[in-house]
Amino acid sequence: MIGECIEAQKPFGVVLIRKGTEGLGPLADPYLVGCMAQITQVQRLADGRMNIAAIGRERFRILSLERAAPYLVGQVEEFPLIGWEGELLTDTAEKLRPFITRYMNELSQLDGVDLDPSQIPDEPVKLAYFGAALLQVPSEQKQGLLATDEAADMLTEMRHLYRQELSLVKFMLQMPPADDNSFSLN
Repeated sequence: MIGECIEAQKPFGVVLIRKGTEGLGPLADPYLVGCMAQITQVQRLADGRMNIAAIGRERFRILSLERAAPYLVGQVEEFPLIGWEGELLTDTAEKLRPFITRYMNELSQLDGVDLDPSQIPDEPVKLAYFGAALLQVPSEQKQGLLATDEAADMLTEMRHLYRQELSLVKFMLQMPPADDNSFSLN
């Protein structure tokens, strides 16, 4: 499939698996909303495999699936997020911004990774995608964000998720340093 995408310079779809496993065995059942990905770099390896880099593009909704190939092939339609303009969106984005800033600061303390809140985008659309990428929640919760119809609803749901995650990170920061028998959420 990747070879075909490279040759034809076509994107491929990325979907979260709802049921089943990736590779080996019967094809998995995916969620019905995914994201197009465009290959930007290819490194061919001596054994015939490839390392690729791809960038996410627009969302899509699966209309039907075919299972004849060794991979899923689907009929899809574009599924743009609606409501990217207006005062409601700007206000909702501005309510989310302090949560992202605080989350970045607290993650920096927790992981010792230097995250720079000055890199948070100003534009609501970019803020939404940045915030979704940064958020450390299970894939199924991110899938819920991806499947949201309206931009303001997505930003509002993201704010609720950030509020929950900030409570968890705050709790972790208050825990005493672990000894050799430590545990990790990873």
